[in-house]
Amino acid sequence: MQRFFLFLKVLLCLGICQPLSNSLNAASIEKPNVLFIAIDDLNDWIGSLGGHPQALTPHLDRLAKRSVLFANTHCAAPACNPSRAALMTGIPPYQSGVYHNPQPWRQAMPDAVTIPQYFSANGYWSAGSGKIYHGAFPDPDSWDAYYPDQKQNKYPDPMPPRKNNNGLNKSHFDWSPVSVSDDEMGDYKTASWVSGQLAKSHEKPFFLACGIFRPHLPWYVPQKYFDLFPLEDIQLPKIKKGDLHDVPEAGVRMAKPNQDHAAVLKGNQWKKAVQGYLASIAFADAQVGRVMEALETGPNKSNTMVVLWTDHGWHLGEKEHWRKFALWDRATHTPMMISVPEGIPGLIDGSANGEVCRQATSLMDLYPTLIELCGLERRPDISGQSLVPLLKNPDLVTGRAVVTTHGKNNHAVRDARWRYIRYADGSEELYDHRSDPDEWTNLAGQAAHAATKIRLSKWLPNINVQDAPSRKVND
Repeated sequence: MQRFFLFLKVLLCLGICQPLSNSLNAASIEKPNVLFIAIDDLNDWIGSLGGHPQALTPHLDRLAKRSVLFANTHCAAPACNPSRAALMTGIPPYQSGVYHNPQPWRQAMPDAVTIPQYFSANGYWSAGSGKIYHGAFPDPDSWDAYYPDQKQNKYPDPMPPRKNNNGLNKSHFDWSPVSVSDDEMGDYKTASWVSGQLAKSHEKPFFLACGIFRPHLPWYVPQKYFDLFPLEDIQLPKIKKGDLHDVPEAGVRMAKPNQDHAAVLKGNQWKKAVQGYLASIAFADAQVGRVMEALETGPNKSNTMVVLWTDHGWHLGEKEHWRKFALWDRATHTPMMISVPEGIPGLIDGSANGEVCRQATSLMDLYPTLIELCGLERRPDISGQSLVPLLKNPDLVTGRAVVTTHGKNNHAVRDARWRYIRYADGSEELYDHRSDPDEWTNLAGQAAHAATKIRLSKWLPNINVQDAPSRKVND
């Protein structure tokens, strides 16, 4: 009943007065399909973004060549739950209070209409498999169907005979091969289910979500993916000794250099960790390849747009930090690509597939972009900007900056050149990506850059609501 009333609410908001059956019939003829691929914890270590020279991502790179690759995209929050909740509802953390992983997002936003809900209300079949929302907080109201089921969105993964294979004794902060075939992995099963849907003809247009869990921790994938990256050849990320010396205390607290990084160094695990991450990326890439092959060989190829995104970046020792949970580029920068076939109503002149856009964009832009591409009624109540102008002309200069939030009143502002961070205590960081892409030199204290800080600070949100209620979950 709750889903039914939400459905009616959306219809009333749209002012739909024609018979629903006519609306659905029209939608099934005119509306394009959406294949919505999410990858968990994947930073820019893919070939098309050049984030690590040893990354093996042929399928992602092939998709990038048939897409507009948004090479300067950033998340709304550098953590799974708040990033995904913001993207899927169009409501940023500073408006919802969902700043961290343990905050049940639907409890904080009971009336939010998610992307798949909105598409279902407009005649789509919305379905999926794998991790789209944070694992602890699935949302059955969002979907017409979900596999393995509405409350257990992710298939389980096989585990090694014992945990703590790296000797760090840090729960799921662990990496090791598992002696199983690909088809025993949860992501393989998700990709298989999605591929099965792509191989079918459907009566309605579909919004089909595919949530790939790796390279989320723990980095347990089949041995053959570890074998692609011999340990003796592993290249560590570029770092600067003493990189935190010019970072304010608020930033150092986020980095926590005496925790994960200190343990990795003490246990001599840095190369093994990078190997595990690269292996997990290669495994995730293989699943994307399987899904894309199913699309390309099936009956839906000509009328299906593909959107691929990751929920945030990931540190592997840069700034003496691991995981996400920070406001530097490594934690906020995400791969995002949109592939639109010819003839989509929202792109009468066609999409510039195969090109790269370097203007600042946000994962928050996906909701309004999909609405426009699919010819749905616009929603002025959601954040983000439609990327359709950049899909037509990726070289268009927008002058825009985008915001990432990590906790109340902690924000990063990123435009085409600069990153400006302001913490809740008023301390600041400023980096010039034209000369300092690794963010090694904090320019915030230099008078010569005062005007740049003032300009970027105008993008900071005017409201920062209180934290939503929390309950304990894993990250």
